[in-house]
Amino acid sequence: MAKSLVIVESPAKAKTINKFLGADFVVEASGGHIMDLPRKKMGVDVDNDFRPEYVIIPTRKKAVSQIKKDARTAQSVYLAADPDREGEAICWHLKQCLDTDAQVYRVNFYEITERAVKEAIAHPGSIDMDKVKAQQARRVLDRLVGYNLSPLLWKKISRGLSAGRVQSVALRIIVERERGIERFTPREYWEVEAELKKKQAKETFIAKLDKIAEKKPQIENKEQADKILEKLRKERFRV
Repeated sequence: MAKSLVIVESPAKAKTINKFLGADFVVEASGGHIMDLPRKKMGVDVDNDFRPEYVIIPTRKKAVSQIKKDARTAQSVYLAADPDREGEAICWHLKQCLDTDAQVYRVNFYEITERAVKEAIAHPGSIDMDKVKAQQARRVLDRLVGYNLSPLLWKKISRGLSAGRVQSVALRIIVERERGIERFTPREYWEVEAELKKKQAKETFIAKLDKIAEKKPQIENKEQADKILEKLRKERFRV
């Protein structure tokens, strides 16, 4: 009788899940992503809707070969990469590589327990293409930004540095903040506070002058502050 094939990311996880499912299942590990953009060229067709060019990662060819072999004789195939957008993309890439007539399902394990694993296998679903597209957009952005910008860092700063969609935006925010600091013109301002306490109480607290005649005070020098203090000393404070 043909066995069902379950594909997870982690080899350690594969061994544990195989114990839960028993002899009717074969559990293989992909080792993470099996496909990616090529390393030595852009791999994104910017003139054709930014279409990515995926290739099998060289270090994953052996794992992919074994998975394809097992899938050819499998009764069913369950794609069980991690339940996030990266895992969803892994499942999608695996499905593209499989050479099988078996039904291919997507299952999510949110905990690696016998109950959770068997429950997921009993109620399989399909690949969430919204998550796949989200991961693909992230990867394309990484390549468009990093592939063009990283060589500039190597030339200007140090070889081996990388620039991506996160580092580049973060650097832009820092630069804009620094320019804002440089443009800032220092201006003197004063604050007026009163130290208050209840009658016959030891504890005191600080009250800050917030408004004068319903307007926020603009105290720009000591002379203005002293005039306000002179008026406040004649007032009766009430909390």
